[in-house]
Amino acid sequence: MSTTTETLPRTSREIQLASRPHGRPVPENFRLAVSALPELQDGQVLVRNLFISVDPYMRGRMNDTKSYSAPFALDAALDGGAVGEVIASRAEGRKVGDVVVHQLGWREFAVLEADATAVARTDLAPASAFLGALGMTGLTAYAGLLKVAEFKPGDVVFVSGAAGAVGSLVGQIAKAMGASRVIGSAGTPEKVARLLELGFDAAFNYRDAPVREQLRAATDGRGIDVYFDNVGGDHLEAALAELNVGGRVAMCGAIAQYNATEPSPAPRNLALAIGKQLTLRGFLVGGQRQHRAEFFEKMSAWLADGSVRYDETVVDGLVNAPQAFMDLLDGANTGKMLVRL
Repeated sequence: MSTTTETLPRTSREIQLASRPHGRPVPENFRLAVSALPELQDGQVLVRNLFISVDPYMRGRMNDTKSYSAPFALDAALDGGAVGEVIASRAEGRKVGDVVVHQLGWREFAVLEADATAVARTDLAPASAFLGALGMTGLTAYAGLLKVAEFKPGDVVFVSGAAGAVGSLVGQIAKAMGASRVIGSAGTPEKVARLLELGFDAAFNYRDAPVREQLRAATDGRGIDVYFDNVGGDHLEAALAELNVGGRVAMCGAIAQYNATEPSPAPRNLALAIGKQLTLRGFLVGGQRQHRAEFFEKMSAWLADGSVRYDETVVDGLVNAPQAFMDLLDGANTGKMLVRL
């Protein structure tokens, strides 16, 4: 238990949800505000955030609809993953100077229970990596591929949104675990080139031609055994067409539909799942926490030996967090989108 002698902040700037988006979020949906920080109580820490995470799932929480996470409240700070430095502590096991991961992002300072934080092993990787490759992003990729899609060595794997934070890790994990071929889709020539640098066997720009045509060409006649779906829509339809008998789909996200104002049609070829005896499994990373220790050990080793590399797109300044989030939904990021405070 420790405190600090520096003058502690009494207020914190934060980003609030000013109104609920209809379709694509706009700047007017967000507000920069200042809130008073509560007095530090026994068992609590005060954290100065260093990086905050903006993630696609947050778009769903901006709607006032029942989902797996509670909606964001209007006129209140948003929340999400953050990594920061403890600047005051009244808790055993947390000292000033500790770097911790927690869920009170979208603000400069956070008062929270010490047991709602996890110490980041910054001897292994920079602090920001604990929001990405060594954090929930990495666990999503690892558990989605290996536990949900039940990847086996020799599988042909297709990843959509492959240049994003999760997708880029999925492809590299598949290669590290013995995939015979890994295919990725992305939205710019630069991202396609980056996927090839990261070890993907094939990659294509989904804007160049119909996804189904490009995927078929990329499979080299072998079909696919695993599809890791971050996009939904035409990508899922294309994957259903190319999946081999007994193929598996890990349904992680459907970013193509997050800003839709009308219901999206289901894949028109869903009946293929019957004859091909496919498995389509949706999952949430929260249901995969039992694999965290195994994931952390494996990912730490892969990062250390260079088997897995990660990209970050870093935007500076809390005031720019809403734009970073909007840009994320438009695919402006390569790898993990972060806001540095």
